[in-house]
Amino acid sequence: MFWASAAIAVIWSIDSLQEVSMTMAVAALGSLSGVDTTWSENWAWGLPLILLTVVMHVLCLGLIYQRAVRRHNRKSGHPAVVFIVVMGTTTLLATCLHGGEAAVWALAYRLLNALPDNRSAFLYSLSAITSYGHANLVLEPHWQLMGAIEALNGWLLFGLTTAFLFGMINKVWLLSSGERYV
Repeated sequence: MFWASAAIAVIWSIDSLQEVSMTMAVAALGSLSGVDTTWSENWAWGLPLILLTVVMHVLCLGLIYQRAVRRHNRKSGHPAVVFIVVMGTTTLLATCLHGGEAAVWALAYRLLNALPDNRSAFLYSLSAITSYGHANLVLEPHWQLMGAIEALNGWLLFGLTTAFLFGMINKVWLLSSGERYV
């Protein structure tokens, strides 16, 4: 029964992906021809971007984790110094990862002509994904919902990062003290 349900879910997701791609194509053509798009096109662009950035985030956090644990297991130096280096590097890489994800959204804004140039697209995106929102930039009216969708994406990404950093602190702390990690 489980496999039948899984097969139906996969088939449904393929049909949904085709529908989303068609909606994205219509939205892109609409933006090129000057036709106003609706909120459905905002969601049609926003949801795949959320999926892309969350998958990208999880995969990159996994790589960071592997390297951090490998670095920590070398046991070269005082445990406190190793802890500081591993956690500092992990935090820096996670921050860069958030910047890369904002760049993905900025690229989408540029493809849609929602913002006039790359610099303002990246500044707007970084402001939206962090929910800072104080940049004096506004998306074209028919793409404004995407800014809110990006903020939702930011909440998910920062939640994943918070959980990841908490787990890393726990793991590295336990490794440093010689306790067994469960």
